[in-house]
This record gives sequence, C-alpha cells and structure tokens, in this order.
Amino acid sequence: MMNLVIFGKPGAGKGTQAGILKEKYNLVHISTGDLFRYNMKNKTALGQLAQSYIDAGDLVPDQVTIDMLQEEVERNPEAAGFIFDGFPRTTAQAEALDQFLESKGMMVNGCVALEADDEVLTLRLLERGKESGRSDDQDESKIRNRFAEYNEKTAPLKDYYTNQGKFHSISGIGAIEEITERLSAIIDQLPK
Repeated sequence: MMNLVIFGKPGAGKGTQAGILKEKYNLVHISTGDLFRYNMKNKTALGQLAQSYIDAGDLVPDQVTIDMLQEEVERNPEAAGFIFDGFPRTTAQAEALDQFLESKGMMVNGCVALEADDEVLTLRLLERGKESGRSDDQDESKIRNRFAEYNEKTAPLKDYYTNQGKFHSISGIGAIEEITERLSAIIDQLPK
C-alpha cells in the first residue's frame, strides 16, 4: 500500500503528475476539486451540503471535505494506494487524514511538493486559462491571491510532514517527463 500526498501552488503540475503516477504505480488519484464537482453535480448529500456553504459565500468546513475523501477511499477497497491531490491543505486536515488512514490500517508514505517560482506559475496559469476557459486562471490578481492563500494555509504542511520524515521537495520546472523522473526517484525510495 502506497499513499502519497502531492502538493504545490496552483499551476505547479499536481494534476498532470498525479495522472501519470497513478498509472505508473497503480494508485487511485483523489483530487478534492474533482470530488467536489462530482458530489455537487450528482447532488449527493455531501455535495448538497458543500453547495449550501458555497452558496452562502462560506468556506466548506474541513469535515465535509474529509467525509467526501473517506467515501472515495472506501469506494476503492482493492486499491494499491492513493494519491491525494489538493488535500490536505491545512495541518488540521493532515491530522484528520492521518487519523482516518490509521483507522484503515494505512498511512501517508510520503509527501512531495512541486516547487516553482510565482512568475513561472502565473504565466502557466494565464496560458491554461486561455485554453481551458477557467475564470480563476485568467485574472492575475486572483492567481496571486491563490498563491497568498497557499503560502498562509498550505505551506505549514511542510513542517508537519518534515517532522514525520515524510516531506520531499522537487523542482516543478522542466519537461513533464523530467518532473516525473524526479518524483519517481523519491517514490521508489519511500518505505512501504
């Protein structure tokens, strides 16, 4: 069983790399963005609950996100492991993930951060916004706001996973294949 947390600022390549790694290591990719979209589109109880917070202009509480994630893990009992993309975003979420995985006899084997300069990421996101039509990738001030939120809330995860001896950082700049090789070099050394 191999469970990975992949994180980095918006545009760092998490989704792209998670898609490659899930095939290479036979893992289930759990993207919280995809989970939210699935649950809200299909009007599940959790999706409707999340939508009610969003409609009110509030942040969705951690517990709703954790419940969605738990359901997804439990839907895949035969999985060789999971890649968590976009979760955890805070230390409280990381603690909740650890508790949940422990209850299933599992753990996070490693956490890998894709590092890249804000200027490079801004250009990537603006380009992605042109191609995808995503409004949050077309406005530089919104992009920079997302970076600030990442620095405030998600960067402390580095300390959380460093204290567990599970944090690894690689450059997210370069060809997709090069970045995959850097990630694989770390993943192949993780304790199973």
